[in-house]
Parts: sequence; C-alpha cells; structure tokens
Amino acid sequence: MAAAWFRFARRSSPFSVAFRAFSVSVSHQASRTPVGFIGLGNMGGPMAKHLIDNGHPVIVHDVYPEAMTSLEDAGAIKASSPAEVASKADRIITMLPSSPNVQEVYCGEQGILSKVKAGSLLIDSSTIDPAVSKEMAEVAAKKGGVYMDAPVSGGIKAAAAATLTFMVGGKQEEFEAAKELLQFMGKNVVYCGDVGSGQAVKICNNMLLAIEMIGTSETMNLGMRLGLDPKLLASVINMSTGRCWASDTYNPVPGVMEGVPSSNNYQGGFGTALMTKDLGLAQNAATATKSPTPLGSLAHQIYRILCNKGYPLKDFSSVFHYLSEEEKK
Repeated sequence: MAAAWFRFARRSSPFSVAFRAFSVSVSHQASRTPVGFIGLGNMGGPMAKHLIDNGHPVIVHDVYPEAMTSLEDAGAIKASSPAEVASKADRIITMLPSSPNVQEVYCGEQGILSKVKAGSLLIDSSTIDPAVSKEMAEVAAKKGGVYMDAPVSGGIKAAAAATLTFMVGGKQEEFEAAKELLQFMGKNVVYCGDVGSGQAVKICNNMLLAIEMIGTSETMNLGMRLGLDPKLLASVINMSTGRCWASDTYNPVPGVMEGVPSSNNYQGGFGTALMTKDLGLAQNAATATKSPTPLGSLAHQIYRILCNKGYPLKDFSSVFHYLSEEEKK
C-alpha cells in the first residue's frame, strides 16, 4: 500500500544514501496514488482542489452531489459513498461538521471502515469531541487502518489560499506520512501529541477565538456609539495593545475590511452554528477536567442565543450585528 510504504520509508535506516533515494522515490510514488476526500463544504472543497492542483488523483464524496461537480470539472473522480472512496484510496481525508457526522462516515453501513484497506491512512480534519477521535482511532486500528485527527485553523480564506494550520494528533511515527499530504493545503502542520490532541488544541483555540470576537464586537460597537469612525478605531486598535485576529484580520464591522464575511452580509466564513458546536465541545471538556472557563461559558451562551435569533447560518462575526441591534431596542 502506498501509504504504508511511505511511512516505512520515512521511519527506516537514516544512514543509507541509497535508501534515501528509495525513500524519495516512494514518496513520489505515494503522491501519485489516489487520495480520498469526503466532505466538500466551504473548507473541504478548496482543500481537495489544492490536492488536485498539486497532481494528486482525488476521489471525492459529499452528501450534496452539487458539491462534487466543480471538483469533477477540475479532474476529481466522484464516489457514491464513503465505502467506495475507501475501496479506491488508501489515504483518505475527511472534513465534516460534527461528531455524529464523523461516526456515520467512518462506521456507518456504507462507511469508510466497511471497505478500508489494511494500512490505510485516515486523516480527519473535522472539529469534534476528542473522545470521538480516540474512539475512531480504536475502531480503525481493529480494521487495520491508521486514524489521525488533524483539525484546522484559518477559516475559508486560508483554505482557499492553502495557508491553513493543521493540529495533528496520532502516533508520532505516522506524522510525516500525514504531513506529506497536509502540506499541500496549509502552511503550518503541527504535531500535537496522541490521537485527540489535535482536537484538544482546536477547541481551546476556538474558545479563545469566540471570546475575542465578542470582545472586538462589543468594543467596536461602543466606539461607534461614542461617535468614532469604525475604520479609524480599528486602525488604532490594530497598532495598540488591543490588537487581535478578530480586529486586524476578520473585523466584524461591515465596511471596515474587504473580503471578510462582515462586508458580505455575514455570508460564507465560519457559521455561528458551528462556533456554537465548538464552544459546546470546549464546555464539555471543561466539565470533564473541572476547569473554570467563565468567559468560555458566557461565549457559549451568547452564541446559542444567536442561533435562536436567526443567525445560525451567518458567519460567527455576526455577533457584532446582533449586539448592535439589541442595544437599539
């Protein structure tokens, strides 16, 4: 199997020049074997396209057939189910919305593990409960597969630009084989520890991101109500100690920045419902570890309210719109 041979080549004798040449050859051969990609939404679609653009034969599947059309036009091969993907590829990447979706795609009747080949490398870039990642790794191992969690940070702009950060959890000896694929879709591929560690890093990051976005939205709204020009306020914040990603890269106020969801009626980007899900995962982890997260808990409540107020499909920066409208009432 190409994935297994690539991992063998990476792990074996470091002193033989001839073997290093063999390793490079195997790496090149592995890069030309089919890669499966399941989940072609705002993030998964561009990620799969980068693999195609870098010469990888890609077999794709999504529950929405239209999501496969543009990739098929770019050269991808459509599959009717995750099982069909697994029967044709021994390196598979999944990018799915939630833990139940991951469990179904891997363990369902037509799931990956019903047809997985021994030695297959299974990389899940979804953001899910770390406990589910560990469960999937155990089930995959019984079928002869190698499961790694590799959630991402950076959003749709980074997915489109291939500048994502991957947070990888799994056996360290398998990391290079995973990185060989992930490097085509991101600029940072970081090994975080055992299976589930990537998810742990991701939910911590997203809890901070939500708190940061709410704080930026409150600050911008206050400044505007004090009569400040939002672009001026943002520029000063971004050269001062209040600077953060939500203010200088993903500002939530319409018109302050181009090319971000706030300037497109909060369309695209990272949905409020997905942020709410991630905050729920963080709160579950906080409860399990008895970690005090008062701001994380409050952020979760705020985003749950947003979902109930009609914002679930809007980008999570729409918290600014919600807060500004609420204060007018």
